Amino acid sequence: MTGPADHALVRAVKPLVDAMGAELLAPGEASEDDVILSWEGEDVLAVRLPQLADSLDHILAALERQHGRPLAELDRKTKQSVVRSLEARGAFSVRHGVETVAGALGVSRFTVYNYLNRENAAKSD
Repeated sequence: MTGPADHALVRAVKPLVDAMGAELLAPGEASEDDVILSWEGEDVLAVRLPQLADSLDHILAALERQHGRPLAELDRKTKQSVVRSLEARGAFSVRHGVETVAGALGVSRFTVYNYLNRENAAKSD
């Protein structure tokens, strides 16, 4: 971003923007799809939100960092937990979400569906 990086608003929202995989911009660089954030009546920064498919990749990368290794190296129980977490975050509403997650976990699409079905069956009991 070419704006005032030391502004309190920028410092406050930067961790959230980074976690979402979004981009900070100067207000003058914003397009109509960007979100302009103001502080005391002054436009301070703009946030360019990521595309949904990019968000899923960003979430998967964050989960790898959280677990300290590639998701494909996790045990079955942890992979099931990852799938539950991704479902709660809407990962499977993204086109090719199941395929993307299956690839990251090193399992088949069928296995991801089994994890989802097992979770949904447990919820209804």
